[in-house]
Amino acid sequence: MSTNQNSKVVLITGGSSGIGKSIGVFLVNKGYIVYGTSRNPARFSDFKIFTLLALDVADTKGIQAAVTFIEEKHGRLDILINNAGAGITGPIEEIPEEEILRNFTTNYFGPINVTKAVLPLMRKQGGGMVINITSIAGYMGLPFRGIYSASKAALEMTTEAWRMELKSANIMMTNVAPGDFATNIAAGRYHAPVIKGSPYEKPYKKTLELMDAHVDEGKDPEEMAKVIFEIIKGNDPRVHYKVGEFMQKFSIVLKRILPDKMYERLLMNHYKL
Repeated sequence: MSTNQNSKVVLITGGSSGIGKSIGVFLVNKGYIVYGTSRNPARFSDFKIFTLLALDVADTKGIQAAVTFIEEKHGRLDILINNAGAGITGPIEEIPEEEILRNFTTNYFGPINVTKAVLPLMRKQGGGMVINITSIAGYMGLPFRGIYSASKAALEMTTEAWRMELKSANIMMTNVAPGDFATNIAAGRYHAPVIKGSPYEKPYKKTLELMDAHVDEGKDPEEMAKVIFEIIKGNDPRVHYKVGEFMQKFSIVLKRILPDKMYERLLMNHYKL
């Protein structure tokens, strides 16, 4: 990787809002060359902080076009931040299969495909860094968020394996798992409808209200940006990072040390199930 910070080029998927935008703004202010992505940059015509490229993580040709654009302009891409993601809620029994597939396409196959597209360039330039934004929800199966938990857990495990495969190429990879942050993720989340008369009607409705309240009360996404900046500066990332409220991070520790059924009871009490 280039030793001159000002020449480091960063690509952030999903950079038009939320955590991705906060990271981009922070890195621009630190002197990095930043590109964000959006499925439809035209919707953000007033967006001037950094360049937004058209990119849908489900479209491998579009991914390659964005990477080629950066390579032709700068001859390198030092840091990829796989941030684009989508929420999904609902009783697993009632979520349509196409919505499950769509969620995994965004949260799991998308980051894999973007990473595959940048690796040849990183290998050619002698190194690079890939940061996958996962979720604390990926460390546990949460009721009515099981598909989301699974997609993020899959990315966590894949990163563990992939970073070992890439070490010899001087390409580093890490996971950063945020808890609840004050972003618009709840608005963009796929909600399976609360079905009147469904056996899940009352507990699912109650859980939805609780989840939305957690996001509304979440931390400032700039906190994520600061962690990302420190990881990039350090240039030798750990396997996992967790960013969020103390109890959210502590819940991962509890899962490691408590008997499974006791931990399950804690979660059920938390969600009032």
